[in-house]
Amino acid sequence: MSLATARMVQMANAIRALSMDAVQAANSGHPGMPMGMADVATVLWSDYLKHDPAAPDWADRDRFVLSAGHGSMLIYSLLHLSGYAAPTMEDIRNFRQLGSPCAGHPENFLLDGVESTTGPLGQGLAMAVGMAIAERHLNAGFGDDLVDHRTWVIAGDGCLMEGINHEAIGLAGHLKLGRMNVLWDDNNITIDGTTDLSTSEDIKARYEATGWHVVSCDGHDFDDIRRALDEAVADERPSLVACKTVIGKGSPNKQGTSATHGAPLGDDEIAAVREALGWEAAPFEIPEQVLSDWRGTAERGSAARAEWRNRLEAHGDKAEFERRMAGDLPENFSLDTYIQSLIDEPQKVATRKASEMTLGEINANLPDTIGGSADLTGSNNTKAGGVGPFTADDRSGRYIYYGIREFGMAAAMNGMALHGGVIPYGGTFLVFTDYCRAAIRLSALQQARVVYVMTHDSIGLGEDGPTHQPIEHIQCEDGPTHQPIEHIQSLRMIPNLLVMRPADTVETAECWDIALREKDRPTVLALTRQGLPQLRTEAAAENLSGRGAYRLKAAESPRRVILIATGSEVSLATECAAELEKAGIGADVVSMVCTQLFDEQDDAYKADLLPDVSPDETLRVSIEAGTTFGWDRYTMTKGLRIGIDRFGASAPAGDLFEKFGFTADAIVPQIMNKLNG
Repeated sequence: MSLATARMVQMANAIRALSMDAVQAANSGHPGMPMGMADVATVLWSDYLKHDPAAPDWADRDRFVLSAGHGSMLIYSLLHLSGYAAPTMEDIRNFRQLGSPCAGHPENFLLDGVESTTGPLGQGLAMAVGMAIAERHLNAGFGDDLVDHRTWVIAGDGCLMEGINHEAIGLAGHLKLGRMNVLWDDNNITIDGTTDLSTSEDIKARYEATGWHVVSCDGHDFDDIRRALDEAVADERPSLVACKTVIGKGSPNKQGTSATHGAPLGDDEIAAVREALGWEAAPFEIPEQVLSDWRGTAERGSAARAEWRNRLEAHGDKAEFERRMAGDLPENFSLDTYIQSLIDEPQKVATRKASEMTLGEINANLPDTIGGSADLTGSNNTKAGGVGPFTADDRSGRYIYYGIREFGMAAAMNGMALHGGVIPYGGTFLVFTDYCRAAIRLSALQQARVVYVMTHDSIGLGEDGPTHQPIEHIQCEDGPTHQPIEHIQSLRMIPNLLVMRPADTVETAECWDIALREKDRPTVLALTRQGLPQLRTEAAAENLSGRGAYRLKAAESPRRVILIATGSEVSLATECAAELEKAGIGADVVSMVCTQLFDEQDDAYKADLLPDVSPDETLRVSIEAGTTFGWDRYTMTKGLRIGIDRFGASAPAGDLFEKFGFTADAIVPQIMNKLNG
């Protein structure tokens, strides 16, 4: 063994030692994957990965995603050893403990160098597809001088089994994302035991069939690893590098078995590992030469960043590039003039159409946006403003045809947002947020600016039926399979996610403006299929939707009722208010565009809109074509909640609204009865 190889072995063993010691100290974790992939990771970080620990947010760094997030001690070891400011050794000592940034699974908001929050298997790889898309798109705009990097992924058998993997690699292969390389920890082990307990597919053939380049290597032979990575880098297709490894490598009695997957090795076995590896350092101590070798790996990236910085300073698009990567909107970007045009010439359109109209303004004036749809472009109305498709032949395009891959689309958008420089939005039917939910949750957790354009937001779907009705509209005959009922409220429960249901063209534009300016949280726009009247016909001094809720109409007679409605039901609430006023009953109409934003308002604003008085004085009534679950927060328990607590049906929209009681003739008598006791 040459001296260079011997030192590489010790560098890899440092990962093994830190991983097994941290898991043992926590009495919890997954030592097997870090120990098995230590050799591959050492080669990657030493010789291939372009990064600079002194500048973790360097725009042209390679992106490294640990998709197999359970093996988090691998990335914590790599970050510490290569010289990042964090995690410190004390952080690693406190692995999985409260207050340590070394969480059980990597979290992007806790540590620089962790590009994405992973844990749910497969999503890291799928997010990497989005990162690779963003890199190529920005390269098309700014050139090799400013954007010329790769996306590297370490994934395990579980990542490759999950359904999202099929969606992600199909998209990556179709788009020929050759800057993306997945290093597969091919160890044939899952928690239950060997992989032949649950699968017999030819994974390499599957990747090849989707347009990927596939190469194999011995994951414990440094020269063979380099050969495979060289081949991957040289190929124009995305590459799967099948690294044949032994899980728990170095553990004399447990390596190669599921016993190392998700449990500490135990004191006796750790002692045996130290002896087998010739590792004499105490727990959480790294020999000086080994640490020096690791810190030396940063020199290559530091030099590359210095050269890049010189190119940036001389580049004509320096200011624009820095703005894009900072996630800032142009100083002159505004939708105020467009909104005024709507005030001047009111329009009755579906809010999905209103969204398209707004996007026409946005995409023509904001180069940051990249849109798309999961094969529902004509239904979601997401292609607007003259944008062309992003393809394998044209990376400058700003519209992605995702195909029927809702989950893959959502995860890819997360990756784009995390990469930076672009603002992704994508559409499907609201009912299919069920297919996207795990990625939407990660959008919120990762504080990613992603805009979900979810149309057909209620029984307004009509004949599509309850499977497609999120229970908030009522228009097309798709029936219950497509009618969302519980979806809006279930999405509202996700922390750090703005769920907006605009009532007309003006609110839709305001919601888009809010979504674009929210740098640290995602947005769901729930939009109608059916046409809605424009309710806002007077200019406002502020973005009223930004308050979450606002008084659209004040009571004319002495106030006895507050009608709280969302989306398409706001116009219905105004009809109900008109009928109540005829009977001498004053009624406010409150448009509750976004419950999350309303909850963030100060107490005085909330008390003005929803005064804390008894139901005998003022009855609060919620109207939403979805589940009534949760509305008692705003109506109080003695209030009235108009909604749908069953699945929808297949019929024309008007028939459905009548059937489910979403007419003034059906609602006003209920209010009168409630007022009269």
